[in-house]
Amino acid sequence: MKINLNTQSSPETKIIVALDMQSAIAALDLCDRLPQVSFWKVGLELFIADGNAILRELKARDKRIFLDLKLHDIPNTVASACRVATRYNADFLTIHASGGKAMMQAAQAEVEGSTTQLLAVSLLTSVSASELASDLKVQLEVTEYVSQMVLLAQQSGLTGAVCSPHEVASLRSLVGDHFCFVTPGVRPTGVAVGDQSRVMTPKNAIAAGADYLVIGRPITKAIDPVAAWEQICRDLI
Repeated sequence: MKINLNTQSSPETKIIVALDMQSAIAALDLCDRLPQVSFWKVGLELFIADGNAILRELKARDKRIFLDLKLHDIPNTVASACRVATRYNADFLTIHASGGKAMMQAAQAEVEGSTTQLLAVSLLTSVSASELASDLKVQLEVTEYVSQMVLLAQQSGLTGAVCSPHEVASLRSLVGDHFCFVTPGVRPTGVAVGDQSRVMTPKNAIAAGADYLVIGRPITKAIDPVAAWEQICRDLI
């Protein structure tokens, strides 16, 4: 069972840069500008546009890949999708914990023995406490709901999860040290939060117990992406 914890000390190994772009050409242009980035996230937009091309090229460049597809369907469909996805040799692949235990168990069974580690998405960082209660009709506090989803993922055999940095510290004490936490919703001081509701600075997120940080727009939409990347790395020292 693969548990992909970040035990390396250099700050750049803790950052997964999100390639939220519409083509492999645009994505690879950024990769060329930031050759020092070792871990890239490929999400739905880029995967639908140019999935095969970008994933093959990233692997050819010896890069690590976070394939963020957030799969959520009946157990058989998700399991089959995970089986196919392992062919890309991605390091991380996401599924929604809200799909339930049967779905997660079926998915986990399909990645066993591969190079891919499943991560359970606990709750999107764009969902606020008020939205959880009023729109989704979940009568739990955010921290309670996220804890339930992460525990369910662990009980289903998964060894990692995606959650807001605000929940990492309490979750770490709940599931132990040998569990991988990847946290989006990370914003450097002074950067607009955009559509994120539960955010934290990179340094504080690592201090809270995150293994990896997913950072997109603060780098990719910066006037100077290289300078933005370097500043975030310096902030983590």
